[in-house]
Amino acid sequence: MIRYLRTNSENNDFVELVKLLDADLKVRDGDDHAFYAQFNKTASIRNVIVVYDNEIPVACGAFKAFEQDSAEVKRMYVIESRRRMGLAKGVLTELEQWAAELGYKSLVLETGRNQPEAIQLYTHTGYHITENYGQYKGVENSVCFRKLIS
Repeated sequence: MIRYLRTNSENNDFVELVKLLDADLKVRDGDDHAFYAQFNKTASIRNVIVVYDNEIPVACGAFKAFEQDSAEVKRMYVIESRRRMGLAKGVLTELEQWAAELGYKSLVLETGRNQPEAIQLYTHTGYHITENYGQYKGVENSVCFRKLIS
């Protein structure tokens, strides 16, 4: 049975999933990993979704305030054995609903060119490529997206 839990970045299952995410990104990003890692600290994230399959943590995602009426999606991850089962799409849907409940009008996010699965997910769930924002401006490996949610 799949269960989506709203929590925060102190959730131990989220912390463990993020360790797996970071290990995966270290391989994908190679020499660029240290640059990206500095923007992926979780201590200040208050809005986290952890997905459980029969009470086993299998996926996560989060968002944090970005601009006055938008939030930034962070720390999206699905364990390898549960990929291609719709869990990432479910996490995004839950994050979008939660953000809308809190009054956000749009979501932004950044992913890397070495993550084609993520790019495909975001494209197929209504996110549109946008100009790189903030710390990702001018970063050739970054792909930024935006989606209106309300």
